[in-house]
Amino acid sequence: MLLKSLASPWAAALLLQATLSGVLIAKRMWRRFPIFLAYCVSSLILNGALFLIYVSHWRRPLYFKAYWLTEAIGWLMGLAVVYEIFRHLFRPYPALRKLATHIFQTAVILLVLLGCIVAYAQHLGESNHVQAGLMVVDQASRILEVGLLAFLFLFASAFGLHWRQYVFGIASGLGLFAAVELVGITMRLQFGITASPIFNVVRTISYNSSLIIWMSYILSPELATSPSELPKRAQLEQWNQAIMELIYQ
Repeated sequence: MLLKSLASPWAAALLLQATLSGVLIAKRMWRRFPIFLAYCVSSLILNGALFLIYVSHWRRPLYFKAYWLTEAIGWLMGLAVVYEIFRHLFRPYPALRKLATHIFQTAVILLVLLGCIVAYAQHLGESNHVQAGLMVVDQASRILEVGLLAFLFLFASAFGLHWRQYVFGIASGLGLFAAVELVGITMRLQFGITASPIFNVVRTISYNSSLIIWMSYILSPELATSPSELPKRAQLEQWNQAIMELIYQ
């Protein structure tokens, strides 16, 4: 049992998580992305503990509680990372940040309502009612996470905001995992435990893919602003100034 588990994608994910955490610490990323670093390190610790429970004789009484505790911390930390991405993206433009904050808050309310509607209308194929309820909460939280990341990409595209390399990498990896998780949890709720093996494999592969994306971006040197981006920066400054004048009139 232990050897099979160590050869599983779960063990590969732990190895990737440990490598990513080491790279982030070596590059002193706590100065620029403290929340993302905390997210990666906490995920490594929690998933490592969950793995040990899974392969031990304590699995039955502890695994269910430990799994959902890990998921809950992951939801909260994931949303905190979205906020950190938001803060980095709009840092040079205070007026745009203020405008985006109001829209961001509205988006949160709408996405929470959407998550509640989806959860209420969800057909549950899961026979375990406690687990089904937790999975509905998971689905609603993933709707919020994916929706907020989609909002950031759309808003940045509309205003021509420049994504710094590391910020884009973090957002892309988190978006991939959250989107696949949302699809997977919806399938699990629809089809019940029969979809569990597929859900577990796809979930692990998507998370490993996100880890590889994060590591690729973090290990690559961040490029300096190219001359072709300077006109866009000037236009953004004009947008920022115009919005600031409207706000403070």
